[in-house]
Amino acid sequence: MSQAIKNADFQFPNQKGVYHGKVRDVYTIGANHLVMVASDRISAFDHILPKEIPFKGQVLNQIASISLAATVDIVPNWVLAVPDENVTVGRRCETFKVEMVIRGYLCGHAWREYKLGKRILCGVVMPEGMKENERFPEPIITPATKAEEGHDEDISRGEIILQKVISETDYLQLEGYTRKLFQRGTEIAAERDLILVDTKYEFGKVGDTIYLIDEIHTPDSSRYFYAKGFQERQDKGEKQKQLSKEFVREWLIEEGFQGLEGQQMPEIPDDFVQLVSDRYIELYEKITGKTFIKADTTDVFDRINKNVTAALKQLN
Repeated sequence: MSQAIKNADFQFPNQKGVYHGKVRDVYTIGANHLVMVASDRISAFDHILPKEIPFKGQVLNQIASISLAATVDIVPNWVLAVPDENVTVGRRCETFKVEMVIRGYLCGHAWREYKLGKRILCGVVMPEGMKENERFPEPIITPATKAEEGHDEDISRGEIILQKVISETDYLQLEGYTRKLFQRGTEIAAERDLILVDTKYEFGKVGDTIYLIDEIHTPDSSRYFYAKGFQERQDKGEKQKQLSKEFVREWLIEEGFQGLEGQQMPEIPDDFVQLVSDRYIELYEKITGKTFIKADTTDVFDRINKNVTAALKQLN
């Protein structure tokens, strides 16, 4: 019988601790390594939905793996091994407490601020007279502090340096990496007839070396538009066709849930779970240009345990 990964508490060799996130579980191995397990949980509006989505974790882990491998010439990354379809093993870094958000187009949070009349976001001036989803003259970097709980908060380059969240030298290097990574992601997306609209990158440090960490260019961390028909829709003032998990949020809104106080999470029907799973597989194939091969999920927990244990032995 097929299994999806909802809740798991692995005990890997030399394990020192575990952090259970919304959709991923991160295990600390010894002093220098992490094991990141991408579960099949799905979140929206800062809430975890009551049913897991088969193969979602595999999709995200494998997109991230492919994307990190495609950018290693720009900046070294944390990955040491991908021993399982749902797992990445890598370096444990001292994490910079800022997410580097970069936006090529005026949409999402930036558009909501713009609509309110604001023309400065995170210390960056946004041009007058722009329309929703319009391309910026050049991509803008709008950093956000990484909150332990609740929502991340906007912060400017000046505040980051003044508050010594990150040294000026390191921060300028992060900005340089962010622009180069976004350019590479944009080029790869264009090959798939996609537009990389905005995304975020996270970085950490070991000694004096900066590493790219976490996942990149996945539909959970990035927003994509379909390139075909983009300009026509823009000219007509129509909604852009997105490649992201936005459709899950839209379904929840139709069911009367936006994560607000007093709202009840709706029941998730099995046919919708299957639809979401199919859409994630579609996202994988569109973003990577590769055919998705479903992992054997007959005993997914035993599979992960064996694969990770073998990989950790190779690190020692």
